Parts: sequence; structure tokens; C-alpha cells
Amino acid sequence: MGKKDDINFSDKYNLKWIVMVTLWTFIMAMIFSIVTEGLVKNLDIFLAFIILIIIILIGIFFDIIGIAVTTAEEKPFHAMAANKVEEARYAIKLVRNAGQVSNFCNDVIGDISGIVSGAVGTTIIYKLMDIYDIKNGILLSIIVTSLVASLTVGGKAFGKSIAILYSEKIILKTAVVFNFINNKLGIDLLPEKKKNNKNNRQNNRLD
Repeated sequence: MGKKDDINFSDKYNLKWIVMVTLWTFIMAMIFSIVTEGLVKNLDIFLAFIILIIIILIGIFFDIIGIAVTTAEEKPFHAMAANKVEEARYAIKLVRNAGQVSNFCNDVIGDISGIVSGAVGTTIIYKLMDIYDIKNGILLSIIVTSLVASLTVGGKAFGKSIAILYSEKIILKTAVVFNFINNKLGIDLLPEKKKNNKNNRQNNRLD
């Protein structure tokens, strides 16, 4: 009884995925922070701002994919698969793994982008203070931080509308990338997952 409960607990909360995504977030955040900080420190202020905007755009781009996956339905991709559309199989897998895909896109990449953009923004502030010999950088800090926040929030709000309106097209384009990686590198990034069945879930709860 206890063993079954342990297995059900692990499956229910997907502990393996949680541990893996936590470790990957730590590693990726550290790598991105080191690379971007190193780049920004050695670039002029204009290019530093370009790097900042690119980081924000990466967060918005992955946020769009994460939202598209959670709002899309599986049915149109089955029709495509029946018509021998090669990418449709991966599109179905993306929808069936919506929880993990959205977690990676919205939380892992999204949060890392937010943290790194904040760190880059801070570096830009210090560079501006040094260039223009600014003694008190409080006002400058407020302006740069507000700029980063407004670009991030505004971009994600705009991206959310796109993700909801064009979720099917976005998933299909994403599936093209996954399919390419699978065919060329032999790496299957998404596990096979059966379609969720509400009745089965209810029966499992009763058991």
C-alpha cells in the first residue's frame, strides 16, 4: 500500500522532472549570466543595450511558445498526421507534454531571461555612471530598471495575444525544429505520452 502511494505521489507531482528542471535552471542561469556579463562589460554602451534587448526578446519568444502549447488543441494535428505532414507527430507530442513544455519555456527560460536582463541592466547602469561621471545613480537605476520591466511586460502581453491567436501555427513551426533535431541528431526531446483521459484520472482517484 505504502509503495503504491509512493509511486503515485512521484507520478502525480513528476518529481523526476522537477529535480531535472531545477538542476538545468541552475546550470543554464549560471552559464548565461557569466557569458552575458562578460560580453556586456567588454562592449560599448550601444551594443550592451542591444544584448539587453536580445535577452528580453528571447524571454518573450519562449513565453509565446509556452502559452501556445497550453492553449492549442490536439485534434487539428491528428488531421495533419493523417495527411502525412511529418511535423504533426511532434506537434501532438508538444500538446500532450504541454505542462513540461510550458514549464521549460515560461518558467525556466522566461525566469532566466528576467534574471539575466536585470543583471545586464545593472551592468549598463554602472557603465553609464562611469562614462558620464555620475556620482548618484539612483535616478538612472530607476529609469533603466523601469525600461527593462516595461519592455518585458509589454512584450509578453503582446506575445500572449499572438500565442492565443496563432497557437496552431506556432506549435507546428516549433515541431519543425524538434523534428529536425530528431532526424539530424537522433535526439528525441519529448517522450511519447498518451492522450489525457479525464475518466481515467477520475477512476484512479477512486482507486
